[in-house]
Amino acid sequence: MTKENLHENYISEAIKGFDYSSFQTEVSWQSPSNIALVKYWGKHGNQLPNNPSISFTLSQSRTETKVNVTAKGNITNSFSFLFEGKEAPEFGKKVQQYLHSLSCYFPFVHELAFAIESRNTFPHSSGIASSASSMSALAACLLDIENQMFGKESGNINLKKASYIARLGSGSAARSVFPYASEWGKTNALHESCNEFALPLANSLHPVYQNYHDSILLIHSGVKAVSSRAGHVLMETNPFADARYQQANHNTSELLNVLKTGDLDAFIRITEAEAMQLHALMMVSEPSFILIQPNTLAAIAAIHDYRKQTGIPLCFTLDAGPNIHLLYPESYRKDVLHFIQHELLLFCNQQQWIDDRLGLGTSKIVTF
Repeated sequence: MTKENLHENYISEAIKGFDYSSFQTEVSWQSPSNIALVKYWGKHGNQLPNNPSISFTLSQSRTETKVNVTAKGNITNSFSFLFEGKEAPEFGKKVQQYLHSLSCYFPFVHELAFAIESRNTFPHSSGIASSASSMSALAACLLDIENQMFGKESGNINLKKASYIARLGSGSAARSVFPYASEWGKTNALHESCNEFALPLANSLHPVYQNYHDSILLIHSGVKAVSSRAGHVLMETNPFADARYQQANHNTSELLNVLKTGDLDAFIRITEAEAMQLHALMMVSEPSFILIQPNTLAAIAAIHDYRKQTGIPLCFTLDAGPNIHLLYPESYRKDVLHFIQHELLLFCNQQQWIDDRLGLGTSKIVTF
């Protein structure tokens, strides 16, 4: 479904003369974060990627969002936002701006009063993309509200639409709605791929990846010195940008095949190279910045040594931060847990880590 088709669908529904004066509903949805294997770094236009990316969808690291809407009437304050039970003015302002930007797709955002509550199952500044999980959860809520308005089944949303709407709030959020894994961005290696929304990869995923684990090592819990948003902007003048986009396209094509065949050696090679290239791009940007911490490098060295000594196919990737995502198959879980607890926790801030795995994407929740 193209951007134009999405817009036409929403406009056609908007002109039905819906009576907002008596409308009221409450919806709750959860959406997980995701970890990119081929990295999205650099964008243009309205949250459009400069290169394709592939990610694993997480399970336990998710955002839960509740949206209550009523007719505006004479309500003075038609928007409120709570994060984990408390006011969060900065994040609330971002959410309100996001809602207003969607008025051409959801005309009801100007007709209704919104009370939004959100919470995460993971700690702040833990190296997990909360913008991906939060924006995709909110997008799902909006689609559910629209379904109810127009007599469609609540809880059964179009995930491609959800991906499209989520992308407008946070690029990586486009990938969070689908189970197990997804691809986002135009690539010749995937016929239906486009920049406007992500595509699910679950049906072509080799069984070894469907129960993959992601143990997140919390090396450093502080706020990043440079935001991902600023990092994307710096790609506009990065001297290696063109080479990076070519490499990302090549790695996307290769990894799509690897995810079908279950070739773990190639998976490790591509995933770790992508992680290091992401941080190399940060180091050569102008201005330059470094998000990797000394303990990040020490843990990576330990991971390499362990894999060489044991032959166990575990590998790492990094998001735009210092914390490590340790990826490995279910069949090696017992051994890897022993490795984490006896060697890797030494490098973690207060020995903190998150035990996660691949999950099923966005879903409706009954109670919030």
